[in-house]
Amino acid sequence: MPFDQLDQIELPKSVTGETVLDVKHWTDSLFSFQITRPASFRFRSGEFVMIGLMVDGKPLLRAYSVASPAWDDKLEFFSIKVQDGPLTSRLQNIKPGDMVLLGKKPTGTLVLDALLPGKRLYMFSTGTGIAPFASVIRDPETYERYDEVILTHTCRTVAELEYGNQLVKDLVEDPLVGEMVEGKLRHYTSVTREDFPRMGRITNLIESGKLFEDLGVPKLNPEEDRVMICGSMDMLKDTKELTESFGLTEGSNAAPGQFVVERAFVG
Repeated sequence: MPFDQLDQIELPKSVTGETVLDVKHWTDSLFSFQITRPASFRFRSGEFVMIGLMVDGKPLLRAYSVASPAWDDKLEFFSIKVQDGPLTSRLQNIKPGDMVLLGKKPTGTLVLDALLPGKRLYMFSTGTGIAPFASVIRDPETYERYDEVILTHTCRTVAELEYGNQLVKDLVEDPLVGEMVEGKLRHYTSVTREDFPRMGRITNLIESGKLFEDLGVPKLNPEEDRVMICGSMDMLKDTKELTESFGLTEGSNAAPGQFVVERAFVG
């Protein structure tokens, strides 16, 4: 909705109306967008927030992970396009200058504070599940806490990996964070439905040991490794069970542990 229509509606007190700054369509099913960030909006890298549009005079909101780091003056989000989805069928058509609703209360478990200290941080993601990790890998604190940061991203097609590929490329070349990232960040991709040097679900790559062989690191262990997991419902369930089979225990904001799982979804 353009801002010149704002006087026709009354926003709920739980949201603010923010301006769309940029939209990029990565594939027929994936897009990212940036919006203005209110001066009062505070969040921890990895958290999610409610995002939405006014539809028929009412707010339609869904949970979205913030893909930008906590220090950024803009807010970035990475989304699927669901053609019959109540929100994403509309959200995919936004353009710069339009208004998007932003919730005032970010939350979530994919934050550094929910993990105990460790040596190596794994971020297992599929599809748009990379979004919170796009935030975490751009946070300097991540590299202060861990010797090695491993981002895995599994998608159906090679084209769907491009958001993550571009993210890591830009980060390594970043004049501010690039030096911290160098030698610490490792980006591990796989594809499930097309020919690619690495094929298979992340669960299969963990289970077979190929992930660890390819990276030249030991298998998951509770003493050194910390894990964040974000993806589809099935992926979350299977990857959580696998992580637990290595002896890692789940953490939360209230009681930090050795791995955390995100449970917010977009539709």
